[in-house]
Amino acid sequence: MSTPRFKIATYFSVRGIYMPTISMFFGIIIRMFYRDNKQHNLPHIHAEYQGEVAVFAIMDGSILDGSLPNPKRKLVEAWIEIHRDDLLADWQLAVEGATVFKIKGLE
Repeated sequence: MSTPRFKIATYFSVRGIYMPTISMFFGIIIRMFYRDNKQHNLPHIHAEYQGEVAVFAIMDGSILDGSLPNPKRKLVEAWIEIHRDDLLADWQLAVEGATVFKIKGLE
């Protein structure tokens, strides 16, 4: 059973493109930007930790681009596994142009 989503995500501008921040935990910021489908072409999230960024596929948690320190990568992979349904629901909202929701981080 997935954890209920809460609050509307806050938006962060990256090179003039607004990307909603959907979660934060252990110093990791998770954002979702659905309009870069041409680059990654599947549902994904952007995880940032101390200036390093990795793009993770939602379906299997694999890294599509970039990198994170190994311990942080493992945390993001676990978080994706726990919240896959919520992430896919947010992705669908984003694709439809609707506002996405925050998703609870790891504790």
